[in-house]
Amino acid sequence: MRIGITCHPVTGGSGVVAAELGIALAERGHQVHLISYELPFRVDRFMENLFYHQVDVSMYPLFKYPPYTLALAAKLAEVARTWKLDLFHAHYAIPHATCCFLAREMMGAADAPKVITTLHGTDITLVGSDRSFYEITKFSMETSDGLTCVSNYLKQEVCSVFHICNEPHVIYNFVDLNKYKPDGCSDFKKKLSPNGEKIVIHMSNFRPLKRIEDVVNIFRLIRSGMPSKLLMIGEGPELARAREMVTQYHIADDVVFLGNQENVEQVLSIGDLFLLPSEHESFGLAALEALACGVPVIGTSHTGIPELVADGKSGFVLPLGDTENMAIKGLDLLSNDRMHSEFSKHARESVAERFSEDVIIKQYESYYEEILST
Repeated sequence: MRIGITCHPVTGGSGVVAAELGIALAERGHQVHLISYELPFRVDRFMENLFYHQVDVSMYPLFKYPPYTLALAAKLAEVARTWKLDLFHAHYAIPHATCCFLAREMMGAADAPKVITTLHGTDITLVGSDRSFYEITKFSMETSDGLTCVSNYLKQEVCSVFHICNEPHVIYNFVDLNKYKPDGCSDFKKKLSPNGEKIVIHMSNFRPLKRIEDVVNIFRLIRSGMPSKLLMIGEGPELARAREMVTQYHIADDVVFLGNQENVEQVLSIGDLFLLPSEHESFGLAALEALACGVPVIGTSHTGIPELVADGKSGFVLPLGDTENMAIKGLDLLSNDRMHSEFSKHARESVAERFSEDVIIKQYESYYEEILST
């Protein structure tokens, strides 16, 4: 198949999933065209079947803001005509599904690719629920030929917010198990924990809904019960507050801020526990990557996290804000080597069974074929 993928080329889950999907499809022999204003994050090597098309936005005095959506729609139509694309795969309803609709209208029904839109969460629960974007978001979903969600939790949100209940097809996010795997004996881990300190990890874009204060508080309680280190991966608006709290609690020597990392598997693979106490999480790609590395996860129960973290088997899911019990569960797990080994094994096995690249890419291929046949 000839597939055009458009996404936000950033470190968030949607950009990562779109990029990794493009890479995986190209490896399986499909012709994939990535279309965005920058090369998507994690696309770091040449591949025979993978192409990148940059969207250039001209600055005119007439426009107060650069007209990116119009430029993207024009580029989508250009690439589709030139390469005779079979379908567009838009990650996020707006602006990407909207731009795909415009491109299709520009091309005419006879030549236009089918449009599949994948909803990742923020487009629905934050942007989509804003009344000023409601109609255009709903329109963009309804005019897509196919619609997917990354979790059943998100599908229920789509039903609740937009009353689109039957159409979304759930295809989970995926992970490359050859890349994400345990490595508890690496030199990096030995350097970070020379005396056997446990490694606790958090990775996010440090937005308020990630509850960074809860992460620090959970770690502070764990650290009071046993020697441990906290690795913070990522950057964002709550980073300054995290640094402030670490200093306030006098735990700065045991907290390492790593910033954004391209090869996060090298960090996750040395972890003993992963914290994701988010206020909202449609799926939890960071948690999935941790589980693939055999790292148990503690997350929140009212999100999409329970769909990948088996409570009491590969981690724990607790109510939002229950930092004390999250810390207690974390300490129980970290202090019991046998339990931790069982959790780690279950984490890896559950990912292999349900979320491996091979399993999920086949689902996407099947869905593409279904949409193209209609």
